[in-house]
Amino acid sequence: MSSTLGEDAPSYATVKIWVAECKRGRSSTDDEPRPGPPVVSSTPEMVQRILDIVMDDRRVTQRLIANLVDISQERVHFILTDILGTHKVSDRWVSTLLTADQKRPRENLSRENLKLSESDPDNFLKRFVTMDETWVHHFEPESKQQSKQRKDVTSPTPKKAKSVPSAGKVMASVFWDSEGVIMVDWLPVTGAYYMELLRQLREKIKVMRRGQLTKGGFYHHDNAPAHRSLIAMAKNHDCGFELLQHPPYSPDLAPSDYHLFPQLKRHLAGTHFHSDDDVITAVNNCLSDQEVDFYKSGIMALQHRWQKCVDLKGDYVDK
Repeated sequence: MSSTLGEDAPSYATVKIWVAECKRGRSSTDDEPRPGPPVVSSTPEMVQRILDIVMDDRRVTQRLIANLVDISQERVHFILTDILGTHKVSDRWVSTLLTADQKRPRENLSRENLKLSESDPDNFLKRFVTMDETWVHHFEPESKQQSKQRKDVTSPTPKKAKSVPSAGKVMASVFWDSEGVIMVDWLPVTGAYYMELLRQLREKIKVMRRGQLTKGGFYHHDNAPAHRSLIAMAKNHDCGFELLQHPPYSPDLAPSDYHLFPQLKRHLAGTHFHSDDDVITAVNNCLSDQEVDFYKSGIMALQHRWQKCVDLKGDYVDK
C-alpha cells in the first residue's frame, strides 16, 4: 500500500485497526449510527395519508400538508411530485360547463362529420367553406404574453396600466376555406341579411373557386339565430350547399374561433385605430397577408378536433 499510494498511504496503526475490525465481522467503512430520528416520512402509510388529504382538497398547500402530517415541506414536495406524480395546474377557461345532455350532441355530430370528412379527405378539404362573425374594436389591448420584454437582473420589472377594448367597433363576417378568404362583410347580420350574404358567397365561389359548386360544397357555420332562421336555411339549400351541423356551445369546433380570429386579434392588439375605415383596412391587410398554409392548417385541424371530441365523449377540446 505504501509503494502504491506513497505519502497518501494510511499509517500502519490505522491498517491494524481495519484488520482487527474485519476479523470481528465489520468494516470501518460502514456508516456509524447517526443521531436524530429515523427517516419515516416516505413510508407507504405516510404517502397514503398525504394522498387522502389531497383527494379531500385538491387546492391544499404543501405548507398545510406538512403541518397536518408533521414532516418537512421538502418531504411533502418529494412525495407529491416524485412518488404520487402530481403537480398543480390552473383552471382552463371554457365558454360553459357542459352537462351530459350538452356533451351528447357534440359527440354525435362530431362522429358524423368525421365520417363524412374521412370518406374522401382531399375532396372534403377542397369543398369545405366556413364563416363566422366577430367584433373588431378600434383598440384591443395587448395580452400579458404579448407585452413580455427582456430585462437584465438590475433593471426594474416593467409596468403598464390595465386597459379595456374601446367602445368603437365594427362587426366582421368572414367567409373562408383552405385556400384563403373568399369574402368579408362589415354589417351586423340578421336572418334576411344573411340570406343575401349567402347569395353573394355563391357568386364569389363561382369566380374564385371554379368547379367547386358542381362538386357540391360543404358549408359550415355556428348556431347563431341569424344562421338558423328559416329564410337563411332555405337560401342555403337553394345555393346547393351541404350544411354541416354544428353543435351548440362549441367554439372549439369552429375554425374561425380556434384558428382565424385569435390570430387576427393578436395582430391588431395594441394598435389604436381612429375610424371604422382604418379597422377595415387593417383587417383586410392582415387576412390577405396570411399564407395559404395558414388557412389550410386551420381547416385540417377540424378533423383532429372532431376525433378528439369523440374520444372525450363530447367534452371540450383544448388542442
